Amino acid sequence: MHSVLFTGDNNITLLHSGAEFFPALIAAVDAAKTEIYLETYIFAADETGDEVKAALMRAAARGVTVNVITDWLGTGHRQCVLLNQEFRLGHVNHRIFNSWFRRGITRLHRKICVVDRELAFLGGLNINYDLRCDFDYDVILPAPRWDFAVQIAGPLVAHIHLEVEMQWMLLGGLNLRYRWEKFRDKWLIAMQRHENPMVAALVVRDNLRNRHTIQKSYLKALGGARKSAFLVTPYFAPGRKLRRALAQAALRGVEVTLLLGVGQFRIQDAVAHSLYPKLLKSGVKVVEYRKTQLHGKVAVVDDDWATVGSSNWDGLSLLVNQEANVVIRDAGFVHNLRSHIEHGVADGIEVRLKDYANIPWYKRMWYGAAYLFYRSVLRIIAAGKYED
Repeated sequence: MHSVLFTGDNNITLLHSGAEFFPALIAAVDAAKTEIYLETYIFAADETGDEVKAALMRAAARGVTVNVITDWLGTGHRQCVLLNQEFRLGHVNHRIFNSWFRRGITRLHRKICVVDRELAFLGGLNINYDLRCDFDYDVILPAPRWDFAVQIAGPLVAHIHLEVEMQWMLLGGLNLRYRWEKFRDKWLIAMQRHENPMVAALVVRDNLRNRHTIQKSYLKALGGARKSAFLVTPYFAPGRKLRRALAQAALRGVEVTLLLGVGQFRIQDAVAHSLYPKLLKSGVKVVEYRKTQLHGKVAVVDDDWATVGSSNWDGLSLLVNQEANVVIRDAGFVHNLRSHIEHGVADGIEVRLKDYANIPWYKRMWYGAAYLFYRSVLRIIAAGKYED
């Protein structure tokens, strides 16, 4: 893993859910002059997907080079084919990530857009309508999906641009010399350190050079926590190292709060429930968010560390998929994000240790069986590199 290298002089804006994210994204696309890169796991055939698609095609019609990558599994084969046809007619370049599992099971789970190498968007939001369930478009959510992204201007954009450009070129096939030149350029940019606000770093997970970078970023933040840690994820099934880090932080007096999404996948909920008792005994506060679909992958630690991105706290995100987070060291940003998380915690339902005292034996068995099944599948998928 390469060390996480921070740059300063950035201007980073937190965007809460689609109501803030999509107008900002479309405005940036409409203002683009030369180049747009966009990566997404889901590019839905819905109201929001149509609006973003139209903006991308307007940009291409103005002569802007527009490059779009969609994940084959997340977006779906049929939708990828339809997008490919429409984008081709609209002069938008489109590539599909890992169709028919030709590159194994890994998925492109990143959500990134870079415009004119000057402005970047990164976070947890797919290109889909906030009020439609992302795994069943016929289901209308009771409230907009709870999620976050950031809009970035400043030196960090160069790091993000190189990352998406590399992804685009890799999918198109590139020679070893070009790869080396791009890796060299990325390192030279990363060496340009700054000490002024806002200080931030791009943290990615891939299966080549950054296999554990995101996980180690969390471990370092939790290991240095002094007062509080608020962590949000829709899918909670971390390995032993992260669970131990949460418990150890709580045991030394840090206020550790987990805000978790539930109700999407029955087996995922069961795996999470199997992990609750030990965390609760160590003093970790667990809150389940049930107001609507929680999709945010964010965290704040103390008053000076925050992350926003695409990585869940489960084996797929931490060990298999390609992910991207931004780590931000800025008190104002941390305070803003923590305020949103605290509102989410207030809207959630706290899980208490006594709730598990009288759980029927068959539920305990189901939770344990779900965890064993999950662990076995992850060990197969991760080629034995999954650590319980």
